[in-house]
Amino acid sequence: MRTDAGLSDKDAEAVALALPNTWHGVIVHHEGEPIGMGRIIGDGGTAFQIVDICVHPAHQGRGLGKRIMAALTAELERRAPATAYVSLIADGPARFLYEKFGFADTATHDSIGMYRVMGESPRPTGSSAEP
Repeated sequence: MRTDAGLSDKDAEAVALALPNTWHGVIVHHEGEPIGMGRIIGDGGTAFQIVDICVHPAHQGRGLGKRIMAALTAELERRAPATAYVSLIADGPARFLYEKFGFADTATHDSIGMYRVMGESPRPTGSSAEP
């Protein structure tokens, strides 16, 4: 479903390691088949990340992404401590959905999101960081 919805493919072994560490997950079914999903990962106390939000293209535009986000944020509001930091990566127009659930662009708070894919070599940035 990830690749059908335009998300990156993941190695089956990596998925087998990751899924049991899901703090909370949501799957939407239609006629017995999964058509949408989303997960929350994190340490259970201070830091959480919403990941893997996707809806199969044949079912997009019907509010399913909004239902998935509503279920995930309801669980965070129910179980996560009030001081927990919740993050996500907003690709393209998905940011407008996430804003409806109270998420804001980190750049407006003098913060930037950063990433590294472990199988790729780190790219030199031109800065001289000390070891």
